[in-house]
Amino acid sequence: MSELQPPRGTQDLLPPTSERFGRHEQLGQQIFERAGYRRIITPMFEETQVFARGVGEGSDIVSKEMYTFRDRSDNELTLRPEGTAPVIRAIISNSLWNEGLPLKFWYSAAMFRYDRPQKGRYRQHHQLGIEAVGTEDPAVDAEVVEVGAELLARAGVTDVNLLLNSIGHPGCRGEYLPRLQEFLRAHAAELDEDCNRRMETNPLRAFDCKVERDQQILADAPTIDQFLCEECRAHFEAVQGYLKDAGVSYSLAPRLVRGLDYYTRTTFEFQTGLLEAAQSTVCAGGRYDGLAEILGGPRLPGIGFGSGVERVLLAAEKAGSAWVPAPLVCFAVPLGEEQKSATVRLVAQVRARGLAADLAYVDRALKTQLKHAGRIGARFVALVGQREREAGVATLRDMDSGEQTEVRLDDVGGWLEEKTR
Repeated sequence: MSELQPPRGTQDLLPPTSERFGRHEQLGQQIFERAGYRRIITPMFEETQVFARGVGEGSDIVSKEMYTFRDRSDNELTLRPEGTAPVIRAIISNSLWNEGLPLKFWYSAAMFRYDRPQKGRYRQHHQLGIEAVGTEDPAVDAEVVEVGAELLARAGVTDVNLLLNSIGHPGCRGEYLPRLQEFLRAHAAELDEDCNRRMETNPLRAFDCKVERDQQILADAPTIDQFLCEECRAHFEAVQGYLKDAGVSYSLAPRLVRGLDYYTRTTFEFQTGLLEAAQSTVCAGGRYDGLAEILGGPRLPGIGFGSGVERVLLAAEKAGSAWVPAPLVCFAVPLGEEQKSATVRLVAQVRARGLAADLAYVDRALKTQLKHAGRIGARFVALVGQREREAGVATLRDMDSGEQTEVRLDDVGGWLEEKTR
């Protein structure tokens, strides 16, 4: 084994996982674009202030997990830890609101967080996400959630529970947060260090605590639903109504707050029982009505989600529904250098029919070639020796039955197409 390995918390995506990754990205693109979302690609790194201001200084991402560095011009830059703030920054930088609202974008991107590596959680991970920006319409909230549900269902993720909440807007929290802080301070001696820190910087984030003892204490804490203003309450009720119209089931979760400071009103998580509790969230998001203003733009309310590709693929595999790459239809073997040209033409002909074909580029014994064809899952092997070349045919071997058939070289593509229908 080489001493050179991927950095801790990263991984090499190898076939067939890499192929499943690509297939899932294509699936997401199909679902997103059918709902009117267009692809956006933002830089892998941004000025640190995009995340410090946007995500929030009090969040774990900014305070503990970001990969931040200075370039040779002494600019402070950060590898992208999440997808929403860069999209909003791009909208502001390019004044995209002048093109009409709402703006609907999707992305597929690597994210970087210095976190404790474990199965389903990596320091470099990948997300598919969507953002709908420029409207407060609760029907858009329902659409974003519905798109997330479809993505997971079509990816083969089962045992999914949608958790839904509203955390109101800053006006609602004016009365609630002092009540929550009062409760947290009364239990400060019993809560861990993170909860004590959060009660001062962002009390809502205390509900993110994963320590079981703390969760038991927080079960008695007051919740935001008791303090929502009439406007936020009506918005949340409308979201629930539209989700019912769309046939999307959900469970209300009054302690669901998510881990980013920019969230307002609707928040949601899709969790699956296929994965351990710490990695069970496979898609999550929420509304962020003030984020554009925080980043120096006009008021552009928005909502979106991010879905971890690695976790979705892991859950689909656990469900026994992981996508399997299409088998190689034809593996062509020239029996001698003189037959190489005829075999190259044969492979080109098969590929022109839209079928997967490959050629034996390494000179090996026929028995070894057939074993290799079996290892790579080829359905047929096309053998072209001197006799075949002179007769203008190829010998097609069915790798399942062992049956062999001679087919004219010019007809191999059509013959294979017929056999694989």
